[in-house]
Amino acid sequence: MIIGYARVSGKDQNLDRQIASLKEYGCEKIFADKATGKNFNRPEFNTMMEVLRAGDTLVVHEFDR
Repeated sequence: MIIGYARVSGKDQNLDRQIASLKEYGCEKIFADKATGKNFNRPEFNTMMEVLRAGDTLVVHEFDR
């Protein structure tokens, strides 16, 4: 399965560009969080980690900083 992960730092930021890119890549399931980089309480990330299996591909739009 191809799984995508998107995250933005603030509630006012928009995930649309990342999600569109992940869909274009062919992600079958996409998880997304709105949380700062220093906050490790990311519910969707934690759920994604439970869903990922050997052989799956994890895709992120881009790495910043």
